Amino acid sequence: MKHLNVPSSKPSKIEIDSIINLFSNGDLEKCLETIAILIKDYPEESLLFNIQGACYAALGQSDNSVKSYKTAITLKPDYAKAHYNLGGILHEIGNLDKSVHSYESALSIEPDYAEAHNNLGNVFRDLGNLDEAAKSFEKALTINQDYIEARYSLAIVLQKLGDLDSIDHFEKVLDMKPDFAEAHNNLGVALKDIGQVNEAVESYNKALKINPNYAQALNNLGNALRDLGKFEDAKEAYERALRINADYPTLHNNLGNVLRELGRLEEAIESYQTAIQISPNYQETHNNLGIALFDLGRLEDAKKSYQNALDIDPEFAETHNNIGTVYKDLGQIEKAINSYEKALEIRPNYADAYNNLGVVLKKIGRLDDAVKSYQYALNINPNDADTLNNLGNILSELEILNESVESFEKAIQLSPNFAEAHNNLSVALMKLNQLDEAYKFNKIGLTLKKDFVEGYITQGRILSMQNDLERALLSFERAHQIKPDIEFNLGSILQTKMRMCDWSNLKNLLNELIIKINNNEKAILPMDLLSLIDDPELQFKSSRIFANFEYPSSDILPKLEKYRNHSRIKIGYFSADFKDHPVANLTAELYELHDRNQFEIHAFSFGPDTNDAMNLRIKKGVDYFHEVSQMSDKEIALLSRSVEIDIAIDLSGYTEGCRTKIFSMSAAPIQASYIGLLSSMGSDYYDYIIAGEGMIPEQNQKYFSEKIIYLPSYQVNDSKELPPDIEISRAELNLPENSFVFCCFNNTYKITPAIFDSWARILKRVENSVLMVYVNNETSQNNLIKEIDKRNVDTSRLFFGGNLSRQKYLARYRVADLFLDTSPYNAGTTASDALRMGLPVLTLEGNSFNSKEASGVIRSLNLSELITNSQEEYESVAIELAKNPGKLRDLKDKLSINLTSAPLYDTELFTKNLESALKEIYARYQNDLKTEYIYVSK
Repeated sequence: MKHLNVPSSKPSKIEIDSIINLFSNGDLEKCLETIAILIKDYPEESLLFNIQGACYAALGQSDNSVKSYKTAITLKPDYAKAHYNLGGILHEIGNLDKSVHSYESALSIEPDYAEAHNNLGNVFRDLGNLDEAAKSFEKALTINQDYIEARYSLAIVLQKLGDLDSIDHFEKVLDMKPDFAEAHNNLGVALKDIGQVNEAVESYNKALKINPNYAQALNNLGNALRDLGKFEDAKEAYERALRINADYPTLHNNLGNVLRELGRLEEAIESYQTAIQISPNYQETHNNLGIALFDLGRLEDAKKSYQNALDIDPEFAETHNNIGTVYKDLGQIEKAINSYEKALEIRPNYADAYNNLGVVLKKIGRLDDAVKSYQYALNINPNDADTLNNLGNILSELEILNESVESFEKAIQLSPNFAEAHNNLSVALMKLNQLDEAYKFNKIGLTLKKDFVEGYITQGRILSMQNDLERALLSFERAHQIKPDIEFNLGSILQTKMRMCDWSNLKNLLNELIIKINNNEKAILPMDLLSLIDDPELQFKSSRIFANFEYPSSDILPKLEKYRNHSRIKIGYFSADFKDHPVANLTAELYELHDRNQFEIHAFSFGPDTNDAMNLRIKKGVDYFHEVSQMSDKEIALLSRSVEIDIAIDLSGYTEGCRTKIFSMSAAPIQASYIGLLSSMGSDYYDYIIAGEGMIPEQNQKYFSEKIIYLPSYQVNDSKELPPDIEISRAELNLPENSFVFCCFNNTYKITPAIFDSWARILKRVENSVLMVYVNNETSQNNLIKEIDKRNVDTSRLFFGGNLSRQKYLARYRVADLFLDTSPYNAGTTASDALRMGLPVLTLEGNSFNSKEASGVIRSLNLSELITNSQEEYESVAIELAKNPGKLRDLKDKLSINLTSAPLYDTELFTKNLESALKEIYARYQNDLKTEYIYVSK
């Protein structure tokens, strides 16, 4: 900087011109010598000391320069130019506060000194006082509108302040100086900051047209092109800049970023490593290197890079967030939580960290805390579709379905192409039984995302619920093609095929299923396995896998404190089926008959509030009916605790509409499973499972996580239900009048090829016999016709019955002669219904709980001759009864007599037996005794 101001002075003009010429020509030493001579002659002349200060400043002799300027000011205190020049040298040597004082002194003497206002602005800018800097530049421009340096400096300061007026000032600078490359570059930065990225690119290109080797403009151009998604063009810009300045670490870092966007991760890593070689403490690049390594699945290497970044700057919130995600994927959940919380400690408004924290909290079952974390994230950024989607998922999991739907809808509104949110919305709507709407949103999700495996799974589930089985199977199989190991999908394929009676490739699929279960893979839902394989060990493994994955034990609620000894034991029955449903049909009278002197009966209904006759009967038959369908699992568990339910009985198992999470949170100190799943629940929070005598042999107890309550009779029934007063003729069912009618009204998924082989052989051996089976879809009907034809049985001997009202359904049993049970999944309610109507039920008993259900029912009627133990015996007894009318008549007479005396329909006796068991397990709890097998004698 040249500090030269020449007021009038006593030395002659020739003398002054002489020293000015020497200064201007750079002959500073000669200039100083001449000034020294003049000072001897004019020791009081401030001008000479001012010029001397400028010479010293030009020579880099700052101390001498300051002394000269101060002498000039001492000689002439109102010497504005000397104050100005002193301000300049003080600025140069970093004495900013004194520099401000000098410029302000100059301006107090000469308020319209534009250069002093400008330079004062520069000092304020270096002090970080941008507001004062802006004021100084504005004052300079007030004095001189064409002061390009002041206008450019003002634009820079306003840009830093986020003031959009900076753009106007850059444009005015360029009007005055169109070839000002730096102004074009900075205008581009300002335009990019307000989202005008295309306009920013134009400005950067103008700067580069003026100066093709402007590396900073090339870097900025690359950044803008990257924001526009023009990754190849951005890459070219960074590479051009690096050819100009290969040692520019920021360029290597930014090139790495765009290579990562292009999926060229190995090249990105090389760029980041080059940046780090040039600048080892480049924290941002260590962080970005970690991201690239993470994307490659190199989690340990990513962790090291993030740790390197944190060693450089422990307060870098983004890196704490990123390393938290590595810990999450490594399964180190507590470290992940700590990292996210550290990120939030550093940056309390870090929405992404709250979102990620929500993900890991959900992973460990802290669902309420996860919800809060997502909500914190949304308070900061309400328009984050990803967080809205995550919140929707957890609300859906908590069964807070209406709010879940709202969350997904907001996510979709913000991000219309968000395929996952569309699919997740369809899942929530499916839970609300809004199947048409669910299908619509699922279809959009599949349109938006190619090979969307989760979308095909959801589509299959919706179509399955709509009984559109052929299309459901296509959806499940498409998901399998995309991802053969997708969780539980093999089971969905098998279950759908069984419902369709499509047994193609069944043997291979079953072999694959067995291998997967034995490998602890998530292959099939426990309920779906029961009809496929008669193996209690495999069933137990399947339940364990499912429970651990879907319903792990939860510590979301405090550990239950021991309740006081209630005078009446509080029993809670939990079900989605307190309506016209087989579960309600069986259990309705049980609630009514409980001894109210010893028991207080609660029903927790999380199914639809139908108000049908059965629903109203149950509401009347219990002491307290809790309508909880709109409550979350946690709220239901808390309600159960608040009324101090002693024994919670789950009637749903893993059937549709179950709310197993209620039990995972410990709704009661004693929890039991009954009816819903004829297999172990596979979890550690069910204390007991209720079974009938002989249904779970001692050698099979090891395949149950629960202790078993053995009742004399397993299945509760409603003794009040009267036979229907209507008759259905064979003609109405298109059955031949004089044929022997075998029937099976079990669900089609229980029909296996092996049992159908037996039925075909039975038909062949019994002339003039027919078989009537229940089907609820045309596909199953067509497949069974094909299968009977394959077995060389005339297809005209196969008849089908569909859904009927309960009265007609019961009356239909009267037209048949013998009920042929399925195996390994026996008849349950259908068996007791048939027997009630006087129709013998022939069963094939197996090894697993579910394959002994019908035999338990039949034994309760003292008709053990209808229980067989092999396929050959099963066929032989069926054929003998069909060919021997007298024997069948005797059997029916025995059944008729036993109906009035046997325990199957003695609901009062069943209730007393159950109460005996409930009192025993309650006493054990109150006496701090561990759970044990309970045997109730006849």
